[in-house]
Amino acid sequence: MIQNPLYILAFLCGLIALSEWLCKKTVLKHISSSLLVIILTAIVANFGLLPSASNASPIYDSIFKYVAPASIFFLLLGVSLKQLRKAGIPMLIMFFIGAIGTILGVIVAIQLVDGPAVFGDSYNAIAGMMTGTYIGGSVNFNAVALHYDVVREGAVYTGIVVADNIVTAVWMMVTISMPALLNKWRPRKQLVAQSDGAGEAHDDNEKMNPMTLAVLLGMALLTFLISDWIAETLSARGIELPSIIILTTFALILAQFPIVQRLSGAKLLGMFSVYLFLAVVGAFCEVTALADVGELAGSIILFTVAIVVVHGLFIFIVGLIIKSDWYLMAIASQANIGGGSTALALAKSYNRQDLLLPAILAGSLGSGVGTYFGFLVAGML
Repeated sequence: MIQNPLYILAFLCGLIALSEWLCKKTVLKHISSSLLVIILTAIVANFGLLPSASNASPIYDSIFKYVAPASIFFLLLGVSLKQLRKAGIPMLIMFFIGAIGTILGVIVAIQLVDGPAVFGDSYNAIAGMMTGTYIGGSVNFNAVALHYDVVREGAVYTGIVVADNIVTAVWMMVTISMPALLNKWRPRKQLVAQSDGAGEAHDDNEKMNPMTLAVLLGMALLTFLISDWIAETLSARGIELPSIIILTTFALILAQFPIVQRLSGAKLLGMFSVYLFLAVVGAFCEVTALADVGELAGSIILFTVAIVVVHGLFIFIVGLIIKSDWYLMAIASQANIGGGSTALALAKSYNRQDLLLPAILAGSLGSGVGTYFGFLVAGML
């Protein structure tokens, strides 16, 4: 029965529900649901209750091939490029300075740990994954990982995810306290971003009906079909362009239409798709593989820390030179490293109502462009 697709999908859904409940109702709320899904599925798979890497089910291949790209498509439908002007020039400038800092950090870090020796042939893909995630979040991380098939290296992938979560949490604590300290050293005038929606609430809950569900699923399926066809057509003519890049581009174009923006449920579908995808990643983490990664744990942590340190030094030094607002710098940095949600939390902790919406929108911009930068860095290396 363990290989029965219905059994596997039911078990994975149960683990996703359990992870969400634990993160909301218990002391584990300090751990992200994404990481908890991976951990729980890895434990269950290692006890033999789910197929693992050595006896992988075909359903896992289907999730990698269809569900993971679906998560990218659905989440990108929330990116409105037209609204980004509300973030103001200062926020956009600091965001892209932070993105440059991330790219520099990845290049420095891959040299520092001797990437080819530590990560093998996947070193350039991992560099691209970290570039993507530290410019706009896990959507970009997964897009690059899927194309280069790093997701099948379950233990290495999970080790990087764990390191990413730890470093992101630490950087959140740093950015909470740093602006106040820097403001005492070099006082800066607050650069208020002009936004007519600064005080509006940000709600993570969505409702959908059968019609919107059908429309969203239909758009996703049709976009997959067109993206694959274009990629195959270009490949036949000697032009290699990843299907996931084409999918990302279509999603961003669709997201700009008001009728698509009014569709509720894309974020819900996107997050569930992400959890299902990560659950399979967890299932690939066998104990023996995790033991092998244990030897590389120090290098993985050093690699991740180096990226964020270089990013942080670059954005704050450049911000010091151009005399930007310390708080704005920190929020722009979080939009890079943690995405729109952590940037929003940071703006709330500063009580900067004027920067709530810019924080979300800068994070959305990162989700939109991070994949491109990730593939760029992976290709360069």
